[in-house]
Amino acid sequence: MKQYLTIITAILAVITLTACEPKRGSEAWCKKMDKTPKGEWSFNDAGDYTKFCVLNQKPDDQ
Repeated sequence: MKQYLTIITAILAVITLTACEPKRGSEAWCKKMDKTPKGEWSFNDAGDYTKFCVLNQKPDDQ
């Protein structure tokens, strides 16, 4: 029983933490990426930053 409670708690913690992430390409995401060191960006992060934050394309326009 204790093991099930631990698993459920871990799953809820992961869901809660991932729900706080701003939508990729949104204004909040661009501001978050501005504060993130460039060395920590993935290749996809750099491409999306250029597309959404520099070229001002909207995520819905894809």
